[in-house]
Amino acid sequence: MEEMMQVLPVALAVFVLLAAAASLRSRRHCAGNTLRTVPVPATIEVRDPEAARRMIIDHADCFSDHPAVPFPVDLDAGHPKTSSINSAPYGPLWRVLRCNLTAGVLHPSRLAHLAPLQRDAVESLVADLMLAVAARGGRAGAGDGAAVIAVRDALYAAVFKVVARMCFGDGVGERDVRAMQRTLREFFHSGVDARHLATSRLARLLHWRQWRHLVGTRGRLAKVFVPAIAARRQLRRSNASGVRSYVDSLLDLRVPDNDDDEPSNDTVRRRALRDDEMVRLIWEFLGAGTETVVACVEWTLAHLVAHPGVQKKLHRELSGGDQRSFQDLPYLRAVILESLRLHPPVPFILRDVVGLPEIAAATEVGRAVTLPPPDGTPVRFVFMAEDIARDPKAWTDPEEFWPERFLDGGEGEDVSPTPGPKEIRMMPFGAGRRHCPGAGLAVIQAKCFVAALVREFEWTLPATGGGVDHTSTNALFFKVMALPLRACIVPRRS
Repeated sequence: MEEMMQVLPVALAVFVLLAAAASLRSRRHCAGNTLRTVPVPATIEVRDPEAARRMIIDHADCFSDHPAVPFPVDLDAGHPKTSSINSAPYGPLWRVLRCNLTAGVLHPSRLAHLAPLQRDAVESLVADLMLAVAARGGRAGAGDGAAVIAVRDALYAAVFKVVARMCFGDGVGERDVRAMQRTLREFFHSGVDARHLATSRLARLLHWRQWRHLVGTRGRLAKVFVPAIAARRQLRRSNASGVRSYVDSLLDLRVPDNDDDEPSNDTVRRRALRDDEMVRLIWEFLGAGTETVVACVEWTLAHLVAHPGVQKKLHRELSGGDQRSFQDLPYLRAVILESLRLHPPVPFILRDVVGLPEIAAATEVGRAVTLPPPDGTPVRFVFMAEDIARDPKAWTDPEEFWPERFLDGGEGEDVSPTPGPKEIRMMPFGAGRRHCPGAGLAVIQAKCFVAALVREFEWTLPATGGGVDHTSTNALFFKVMALPLRACIVPRRS
């Protein structure tokens, strides 16, 4: 015992020295001594659908600014400032960036090349799953002619491949796509508690490797994206770029040199985007375009596994004699909307609001709500999308998975993923001016993959194990299944 008491002070001293050295190394790695944590302003949570509508729609001028740094760690610290469509303040720069995406990339006339990309990705995914059945049939709790698969792992690569081709065009190589996918997935699903690290000096000291890895995200992304941008730029010079991609639009884009200037003014100085600014926008495009679709499809399959009657009805629609596009199938649409209602990919919508008297009417809905201070200090409004979409005043049995509510004659027949100006009953992609511009593409993608997977396979629970665990968790900005879905698939007979 006495020997332990003598050793203990030495051990503590060594620990302190190692921790100090680790902290110093971490600071040096982080471009000087710049503090990267972001203070969170006073927060007001909004769960009432009518209150959300009054704020976001009726008082849009006040509720149009997203947080400039929505992440608890400022990944731009020590580097030139960059903005994404999501983080740019409501103004000229945001309008230019958003218009470029919606009109130049996501407009229906621009998506004619999407169908072949989807078809290739779906056929590749189905072929891989068929191989899994052939290789693992009869194992891991599956019967003959079946296989148990990890849905998220199988799906992620297929969805990312489509989004990457839309982003970079035909010139991006498979090796580059895999590197991008690995880097982005590592960022969103690393398991690092960024909020805890951002608010605790002790946590940053004890978990300095995680902290250093987190603040190095921008450098790792630049390492994989900048060469791809340069390759695309070179391909354009040779007039062999093929279908116009998102990167093409960014290379051609000119933004106001000063965000206070309106781009419609011919005297405004315009400039090209820097490579690091394009990296931020590409990061946003690939991350949002992949994570939302993968989450939606996984949640949908989880409910179809738990509700075989719904799956049977959907398969009947998909395999019927009607040759309509899957985009026009009403029950498929209803299944996707019900999945988005219960599990919005983005669980909360953020708005930073400066205290103005005119928002008083917006916040006094049913009960008193603390108003932002009038001194110009921003207050963060957090619209709880999941609670809003499960409001018992708006939905019958709101916790139940019941796609029929979105069919003709149902209580949700007129509801869409992006709410209109009169009513908000669900907002899986936000609402108002700042709703996600890729909402339509995400729904198209989700329909495509769910249709193919249900048409080709029957989805059931593995023979070993309990039911589906619908517990959710946050993967940074997105809500996903806490326990990734493992399902037994059986190829359907032709």
